[in-house]
Amino acid sequence: MTYVEEIGATAGKVWGFLAASGPVSLSALEKGVDAPRSLVYMALGWLAREGKVAIERRERTIQVWLT
Repeated sequence: MTYVEEIGATAGKVWGFLAASGPVSLSALEKGVDAPRSLVYMALGWLAREGKVAIERRERTIQVWLT
């Protein structure tokens, strides 16, 4: 599997976690997805670029949810 394929697979894990959990903090997302932090961030960027997730700073946390 290429690194780009790993990012895509992790994007699927992120999407699945958010679908099951609803809005979560970035730290909860990192803990909930079984992947290295760097892959989670790249996958989140992938999904954000496709318009599939929203990311918002709320006070001292960053919240993520499906759009």
